[in-house]
Amino acid sequence: MRTFLGLWGALLILAGWLGLAHAQAQAQAQPVPVPALAPISLTPQNRVSTIDLRSRFWVDPTARRTVEEVATGATAWAVREPGRSYNIDGRALWIEFVVQAPAGGRWFVELQSSGIDRVQLFRPTADGRWVQEEAGDSRAVSRWPLPGRFPTFELATSASVPMRHFLRIEHARVDFATPIAIYDHASLLASRESEQFLLGGYFGLALLIGVVSAANAIAFRDRNFGVYAVYVLALAVGQLAYLGVGAQHIWNEQLDWNQVATFVLPGISAAAGLWFARTVTEPARFSARLDLFVWVLIAVLLACVALDTALSTRTTFAVLMLLTVVALVVIFGLVAMVWAKGDDPNIRLIALGFVPVVVMALFPLARGLNLVAASGWTRYGLSIGAALEMPILFYALSLRGSRRRESQVRAAALSHSDALTGLAHERTLLQRLDAALVRARSMRHSCALLGVRISNYDVIVADLGAGVAERALVVAASLMRGAITDIDLASRVGEHEFVLLLEGPTTTENAMSRAQQLVASGLRPSPALPPGTTLKFHIAVAVLPEASLDAISTVKWLLDGLKTMRADTRKLIRPLNF
Repeated sequence: MRTFLGLWGALLILAGWLGLAHAQAQAQAQPVPVPALAPISLTPQNRVSTIDLRSRFWVDPTARRTVEEVATGATAWAVREPGRSYNIDGRALWIEFVVQAPAGGRWFVELQSSGIDRVQLFRPTADGRWVQEEAGDSRAVSRWPLPGRFPTFELATSASVPMRHFLRIEHARVDFATPIAIYDHASLLASRESEQFLLGGYFGLALLIGVVSAANAIAFRDRNFGVYAVYVLALAVGQLAYLGVGAQHIWNEQLDWNQVATFVLPGISAAAGLWFARTVTEPARFSARLDLFVWVLIAVLLACVALDTALSTRTTFAVLMLLTVVALVVIFGLVAMVWAKGDDPNIRLIALGFVPVVVMALFPLARGLNLVAASGWTRYGLSIGAALEMPILFYALSLRGSRRRESQVRAAALSHSDALTGLAHERTLLQRLDAALVRARSMRHSCALLGVRISNYDVIVADLGAGVAERALVVAASLMRGAITDIDLASRVGEHEFVLLLEGPTTTENAMSRAQQLVASGLRPSPALPPGTTLKFHIAVAVLPEASLDAISTVKWLLDGLKTMRADTRKLIRPLNF
């Protein structure tokens, strides 16, 4: 209950913040009349210039005025201020600016946002006519005057005469609030190259994480990785549309899809993110109603995406944005609930992974709700958050998957290994020894077998109890593993008896060296045992093959030789046949 109260409290605070931002944006939207325009001076020392406060705008309510009518007509122009938003549904926004530049340079005006429906630039010619160029979602990017993610046009410049330009913009469903800047040729190229480099890194990382997650899902049958792959790829495809990369490189000629992709894909990404959050937090463990609520919210999100695609209105898109905000709050609540329960050791890392996307997604959401102007944060905030999120969540899922598979691996290993020590069973030893004896006889080389017994095991049980004795067996098993190589085998064949098979070609000196190493390691104190407790090993060593003994007979011969060693013997290592 406290979690849900906190959830709805956070939603109310967010709604209040959004309302305050909207009120401030409306307060800034009052037009400031301007009688005339001063030229924007373009110089090599000032390679990037904004047209804010140096341009003026007018909204054509009919969207039918020609450039000649606008240029000569008595319209109510107003100063274009930074961060200004314009609701131009069914109308056209005209922006006028004047530039003056030295001869020999090339200058470009760029609208720094993708997804604009239609942008036209009108620039003057020497004979007084207007040259028109067009870009935006209504036209394939390959047919833009300067193809790219953002509408960009080359300006007409003259060293002696200021050149007047008009931008005509049509944009529906979301207020137009795009920054507009003027670049020289070198600065524009540098800006585009850096953006393409960073975006290539992001989409490359997303593709890599998505493919590897899908491979893990198939290889380990891990549902968490499968849903994560869907989420990562859905978010990446949504960013392809939102950032204009898809229109530029992937669906360039598919204009109908391009006009709806910016609205459809982010909603699908939000539903995929909520699905992934539900998968990793498993709310059904705590409340069947909460789990049902999450499923209903996912269904409502997808239904709203379909409705918005069919109706394409400002209202349906606003509802979709608000539902996305609710989805983010629910994701936060689910992670917080599992964190509070404290039953998942990886939930803190998962929560850390969600934070960048939940926080950064607020910027494009505020832009979609017309509460803030377009900026670098609204354009790239979600991509930055996703780039931070992906490796963190992938690592967290890997840890969780390893922990869950560990029990499966242990269960599968019980068929051929000892449950307490993890060493091989006697049956596995006999199989390996049979094969080793066949190879040794056919290739005429020697292998070795070491029988090991904890001679003070009964004393440990009597003095320290069965619990300490079990720990002594585990410590002994660890020492056995340390005394062999990757091709050798350690096995437990009795309550406190072990056998080491040294498979490779070996000598008596090598076998005795291994035995001495094992004796010395047992006499060293171990932090897993009480202070002063050591392991006293008795070891019988045999070099094989021995006469015509098979695997069973060889092991019996080795253990019989080990049993003949007295508890108080001073010679802890007994060679059997050398």
